Amino acid sequence: MTECLNFRVLRSALVGLGVLLLTAIAAQADLVDDLSKRLTPETFTLKNGMQVVVIPDHRVPVVTHMVWYKTGSADEVQGKSGIAHFLEHLMFKGTKKIPPGEFSKIIARNGGQGNAFTSSDYTAYYQRIALDRLPLLMEMESDRMRNLVLTDDIVLPERDVVIEERNTRIENSPGALLAEQLSAALFQNHRYGVPVIGWRHELAELTRQDALAFYRIYYAPNNATLIVAGDIDAATLRPLTEKYYGRLKPSKLPPRIRATEPPHVAERRVTLRDGRVRQPSWQRHYLAPSRNNGEAGQSPSLEVLQYVLGGHNNSRLYRRLVIEEKLAAAASASYSAGAINSATFAISVSPRPGASLDRIEIIVDEEIQKLLDAGVREAEVRGATKTIINDTIFALDNQQTMAQIFGQVLSGGGSISDVTNWPRTIAEVNSESVNQVAAEVLKIERSVTGRLLPSDEEGV
Repeated sequence: MTECLNFRVLRSALVGLGVLLLTAIAAQADLVDDLSKRLTPETFTLKNGMQVVVIPDHRVPVVTHMVWYKTGSADEVQGKSGIAHFLEHLMFKGTKKIPPGEFSKIIARNGGQGNAFTSSDYTAYYQRIALDRLPLLMEMESDRMRNLVLTDDIVLPERDVVIEERNTRIENSPGALLAEQLSAALFQNHRYGVPVIGWRHELAELTRQDALAFYRIYYAPNNATLIVAGDIDAATLRPLTEKYYGRLKPSKLPPRIRATEPPHVAERRVTLRDGRVRQPSWQRHYLAPSRNNGEAGQSPSLEVLQYVLGGHNNSRLYRRLVIEEKLAAAASASYSAGAINSATFAISVSPRPGASLDRIEIIVDEEIQKLLDAGVREAEVRGATKTIINDTIFALDNQQTMAQIFGQVLSGGGSISDVTNWPRTIAEVNSESVNQVAAEVLKIERSVTGRLLPSDEEGV
């Protein structure tokens, strides 16, 4: 009787679990459908080759305007590192119509705000402004796309500003110096190993001619994507884009050919000792396929892998190092999916005072080996995909975030459909695909391990 009763209870529990599972799957499918609809913009292309993406958001009469150029530090000529980021600074200096330094001031006087950023693969300029000020903004932004005016009196002082920025962000930060050295060691042949801000000795030699040469090659409508998110639709925006951007002439663009990485056959290690370090840290970076250069399914599987391994406070590394062993204050994993070429899968650990980095590394290696031997569980994958989709839904409440998602994908060689199909692609990830990509990426010979130590630290 007891065995029969237990069987009935077990069967009832399994049926209930199945109902809950089917309900969860159905709920996630609804979320996926909703997210896919929200990620479907309006788009058109001007005759000069400029792609325009419109993301309607009619909650307030405000728009986010972003121009993305398909060029970054990885497109620089060897020996001219930092020119892409330097030019980003110079783009605010002025044209024949706008005096030097007035661009941002005009935006501010009209109630807007904006800035710019440079990466290895793209450079973007963005503003958030009231809808009725959009024509003024587009007139100014299209003007500096082709009519930038530079003189030595403008360029040379700004070069000093960029060098000081490097001093502040890199030279004065031991953690940033280690990150720079890790990238240089991981990428043996690709320009991704060169810092976006540039090497200091090369920055000091950049000239007005260098900036203008880079500008004339890459700053053109057929090398740019305009993304506008906010209280507007394509029918309203199109006449404005044709008026301001459509009159600009396209350029003959060089092929975007990058050096490729050779097979990585030996693990590398970087140890940085610095007297300013008060608390050591440990990192490992693996060479990984990106969304653009990997095989189908690899990139979304890596997104799930980073979540399972170290993407939250119940992930494997966090649970073992922070909660159970109490060796670390934080442990995380990250993955740069959007690179045009090879990406980075990284693990970072912030040890507690007195914790042994040797012991931390042993535990990280143990957890990786456990994952490779036994694989990830399907329940872990389902939990990861649900959380990733939910996080994306919350992120889409921000206009700029919506614009950035499309800008990064399109500037990195992707397409609109890559974005609109992404929720379903993530939802379709399973344990088999995650285990397969983990076995390929988490190889020690594909990695560089970094340690940041005080200068008087003897042991590791």
